[in-house]
Amino acid sequence: MTTPLDGWGVMERALELTRSGVPFALATVVWRKAPSSGQHGSRAIITSDGELFGWIGGACAEPVIIREAQHAIAEGLPRLVWLGQADEFEGMHVPNGVMTVPMSCQSEGALQIYIEPSSVAPHLVIVGRSPMAVTLAEMAGLLDWRVDLLDGPDFTSGRADSRSVIIVATQGHGDEDVLETAIAASPAYLGIVASAKRSEALRGYLGDRGVDQTVIDRIRVPVGLDLGHTTHREVAVSVLAELVQRRAAGEFPMGGAVAVRTVEEVVDPVCGMTVAVDAANYPVEHDGHTYYFCCPGCRYSFKKDPASFLSQEVSC
Repeated sequence: MTTPLDGWGVMERALELTRSGVPFALATVVWRKAPSSGQHGSRAIITSDGELFGWIGGACAEPVIIREAQHAIAEGLPRLVWLGQADEFEGMHVPNGVMTVPMSCQSEGALQIYIEPSSVAPHLVIVGRSPMAVTLAEMAGLLDWRVDLLDGPDFTSGRADSRSVIIVATQGHGDEDVLETAIAASPAYLGIVASAKRSEALRGYLGDRGVDQTVIDRIRVPVGLDLGHTTHREVAVSVLAELVQRRAAGEFPMGGAVAVRTVEEVVDPVCGMTVAVDAANYPVEHDGHTYYFCCPGCRYSFKKDPASFLSQEVSC
């Protein structure tokens, strides 16, 4: 699906997705050769599901950019894609890291598009109203993490999900109830601010309540790096330090590689472009086989004389 947006609308959408923790890639036209419909500075956002917001080029460029943007999101690495006529690349020095995609579109234009995946901000849910909890929320906010600071009675399992990090900092105010609610959310990480003695009591409580031992063992209690004797606010530093350390080690599914929706792809027999096997890509049945096309023009040409295209070996 494509949603047309102007330049500033694309950036506003990027901000919305960032705040929602939705992974995406920003595609920007950095060079063009007329008569390409993409202009210098044209931008589009592509989500991991293949939805595109904005405009970076016509029917030939769009499916390629969506596909490469999805790869960039999955790998967490940017890329520069050069789309042009096949003869443009012959004898041409192509810098390392630049991906060339030959096109056979009638427009004969060309584009270079830089694709940059977003960095998904961690979602940190802090439950408690102590100075330590407030300090932790403030510091995590400075790192541009998405932070929810909630009092115990306001916390429900619906406030977190499998990608969230939950820190229980109720410190004696309904710890047990909050902990059971946090477990029900199945977060990526669950830590409790508590003393060693209190930690053992909470583990015992969960065991008596029938919580599986493997779930109990995954709970980090007490949470935070051991920085020695610290004040309540300094505990927040130790907690954030551990979370940053674990994130850098790739223990949290918060950024970098993410799952993307993949689709089967085939080659348009007319122009040689790669297209998705999708009802939106102008399917045609011929001799018991279904062919897909990048645009109505290619579909029309094929239906007019299928044999002339099926006898060619088209590479993309």
